[in-house]
Amino acid sequence: MGVVVHRFGGWGFAFVAVVLKIGLVKRGRWADHPELLQQRSRLGVVRVASLEALGMPSSTVYRRCLPDGPWRRVLPGIVVLQTSPPTQEQRVVAALLFAGGEAVVTGVEACRRLGFRDAELPASAGVHVLVPHEHKLQSSGFLTVERTKRMPTAVPRGRVPLAPPVRAVLDAARRIRTVDPVAKLLIEAIQRGRCTTEALSYELEHGTQRGTAIPRRVLAQIERLRSVAEFHARRIVADVAVPPTHWNHELYGPDDSYVACPDAWWDDVGLAWEVDSLDFHFSVDGYAKTLARNTRYAEVGVTVVQTLPSRLLNDPAAVVAELNAAYQAAAARPRPAVRIATAA
Repeated sequence: MGVVVHRFGGWGFAFVAVVLKIGLVKRGRWADHPELLQQRSRLGVVRVASLEALGMPSSTVYRRCLPDGPWRRVLPGIVVLQTSPPTQEQRVVAALLFAGGEAVVTGVEACRRLGFRDAELPASAGVHVLVPHEHKLQSSGFLTVERTKRMPTAVPRGRVPLAPPVRAVLDAARRIRTVDPVAKLLIEAIQRGRCTTEALSYELEHGTQRGTAIPRRVLAQIERLRSVAEFHARRIVADVAVPPTHWNHELYGPDDSYVACPDAWWDDVGLAWEVDSLDFHFSVDGYAKTLARNTRYAEVGVTVVQTLPSRLLNDPAAVVAELNAAYQAAAARPRPAVRIATAA
């Protein structure tokens, strides 16, 4: 840059003109090659530092992010090259650009990307990332930054590093304040083989203790029952007209021969409910055992309602309606001559 001083005759004052190289304002490569902006961004999301590296002054970035400008600031040092609000995908990209290369996405967003579908995940949960404890980052806007000394090994999904299922599930559950969504999330994680109760218990004991009261209570109830499906079945029967009289009691016929051990039993009308695990544990041997069980029920005249575990999650209202209808049908005929064992 040069400074040229011109004196104008007797006026006796100096007019100073600042002249940049070649007499033009240097605007950087981005001005002559706007495609560089998209190349340096990901889904239109870019660091301010990357823009400055292209020769764009910080003041220009600031002006372009004003309410009437063409861009938006989404996180400190991160902008999106559009006027419309960022999509969830763009928010994830922005979160990872802000948090750095060691960050992993966890919680609700990670659960969605890991394929959890049945659980009632919050619709607007923002983005939750884990970063090494020594990184001095703070949460901002839609982004929750959690510093941890127990950084998990990332599970890549496309270009997004995710926390493993156990960590993602519990990070999501710790921030959900009601029991039902937490129960559905843990149930789906276990039923679909993504987590074991042992792994979840270990994580609850060794991870952060914030927000773990509800997940601990739900997991304890699951561990006390025979199956995760039974846990959810017990929650559903709170809505039936007449609740079952017994759970997991052996049933015997009039000749004292063993019939079955139904998940739920209505002793007043002789109605059995079996939550069959065909969805997740199908085998030829298991199917043969189910057929033999149903034959024994038929031989002693017991009405049995069979429900797949997935329907407990996906269609609970229909299951309740089926149980109510089956109870009315069973009550309309003579009770079969069967008895339950006195001990569970």
